[in-house]
Amino acid sequence: MELLHRTIGQFRTTAIGFGEMPLTIEGKPSHERAIETIHAALDAGCRHIDTAWAYYESGGEEETGEKLVRQALQSWSGPREDVLVATKVGHFRNFTEGRPTWDVDGRPETLMRNGRQSAQALGRDSIDLLYFHRPDPKVPYGESIQAIRRLIDDGVARAAGISNVDIEQIDLARTILGDRLVAVQNQYSPISRGTQDTLEHAEKLGLAFVCWSPLGGFRKTRDESMFDPFKKVAKAHGVSYQQVVLAWELSKGDHMFVIPGAHRPETIVDSLHAGQLELSDDELAILG
Repeated sequence: MELLHRTIGQFRTTAIGFGEMPLTIEGKPSHERAIETIHAALDAGCRHIDTAWAYYESGGEEETGEKLVRQALQSWSGPREDVLVATKVGHFRNFTEGRPTWDVDGRPETLMRNGRQSAQALGRDSIDLLYFHRPDPKVPYGESIQAIRRLIDDGVARAAGISNVDIEQIDLARTILGDRLVAVQNQYSPISRGTQDTLEHAEKLGLAFVCWSPLGGFRKTRDESMFDPFKKVAKAHGVSYQQVVLAWELSKGDHMFVIPGAHRPETIVDSLHAGQLELSDDELAILG
């Protein structure tokens, strides 16, 4: 299968990547199944894997997502040097009233330490693409971005990205990072269109826009009706509606990337076919 390739900064990689998070947080499959799922994506031609320091179960071993990616690549017989590996720092797991939750820590000293830990967990001398995972309201955003810049200056990472940001934060990060900043990773999907402004702003600045949870993530049942137009188009093409969703997102511009997650090999391989799906102008108008 020949997959759609696009450019993120100095990297040429697949427009449909693999979001590793479901393989190492609550509800994850077995370790063997997780490795099998990543290998299936790589065997199908995927060359873009996205993980994070914070992808682990609350209360469990930290950085299990990054360690899983390292193990999957080390045990894969394909061209590992062709795979863009992106990770993120600035988040961590905890508990709130006994429930697994997420929290942020954007202090420069934490980001510097976790960035180095991420490189070690991934088994890489230099991380391909390092994102600041999420702004910390307790820390001035510019101070956090300065830490990301220092990690790149020190050779810990080759390029920088920012995630969960607004236009003002994009502009501030670009002022600090310059051409080291290559990507914006925000949530975007049929039920999460509030980041349309950042999608358009990234295009104007020549930055890649990477959609996390492009298929809606852990959505509530009441949101399902918003996928009805996608299911109708999918029926006409004889494909899954998930493929239509991803193709619709990729149609928003050549700077668009998607990183769907999966628990099973079959799921991610199906998603990877979306790059070959051509939607008509009329279909795109229906989808919005």
